[in-house]
Amino acid sequence: MPAPTKSSVVTLGDFFRLAVRRFRAAKLAYGHGTTNAVDEAAFLVLEALRLPIHNLDPWLDLKPTPGERARLLTLIEARVTLRMPTPYLVGAAYMHGVRFVIDRRALIPRSFIGDMLAQGSLPIGDPSKVRRVLDLCTGSGCLAILAALAFPRAKIDAVDLSAGALALARRNVAAHRLGDRVTLHRGDLWKPLVGQRYDLILTNPPYVDAKGMAKLPPEYRHEPRMALAAGDDGLDLVHRILADAPKHLTKNGALLCELGRGRRPLEKAYPQLPFLWLDTEQSQGEVFWIAGKDLR
Repeated sequence: MPAPTKSSVVTLGDFFRLAVRRFRAAKLAYGHGTTNAVDEAAFLVLEALRLPIHNLDPWLDLKPTPGERARLLTLIEARVTLRMPTPYLVGAAYMHGVRFVIDRRALIPRSFIGDMLAQGSLPIGDPSKVRRVLDLCTGSGCLAILAALAFPRAKIDAVDLSAGALALARRNVAAHRLGDRVTLHRGDLWKPLVGQRYDLILTNPPYVDAKGMAKLPPEYRHEPRMALAAGDDGLDLVHRILADAPKHLTKNGALLCELGRGRRPLEKAYPQLPFLWLDTEQSQGEVFWIAGKDLR
């Protein structure tokens, strides 16, 4: 494809159409907030200029400055040639309208648990009675922040092993002014939480199995391996989470865990446990809920 000229790419609509063409021709992989070339291109051009991301139409005739034009061309080229996910290129990702700063120190925010928190679809009678929440493997802190918004009277602890991810989470917690309610801890799962109990434990741990890791598209290989890989069957961390969760749940507490395509091996490993599978519009059998009393 010939290089675009200043005369052919003038408005934001021109950059958007250029991005769509380039993305489709390159057969990019999606899944980091968008599912197709059109939505990916719209997000890239809008977020790059810090414009509202929900509707491109009002900005189609906008004429970026020379500096902005150069930035847009560089980002489009990087998305195609480096196969870098757009959130890493623009430094931001969104979940249900909530903006998170993101870089390669943490997994790009995405989770069916986030959908459930934002939509209030968890099997919880009265959200105001949830006073203590734990987010294991918090990464960028996105689920901890969404939990703080969903449960306005709760204090949230968030744990991760990666110092880099926690530094990023700290920025996000500060940006949302939740420092008085969200406390970050560095450590291996439960180790920083001796003696602590929670009404709700949520976790989106690494859960990609060995076969899945071998087939990851280039876009996903830019993310931290430790945030994805979880052994042969994808359950390495899930086993450890289930083993010690009862020690950290209140009497009526529950565990919510996302594990991708691990449902079959999980149910085979724990035939006695009554997992409740919670689905969303985009997922089926990828998130389970289990009460602490059933784990005990």
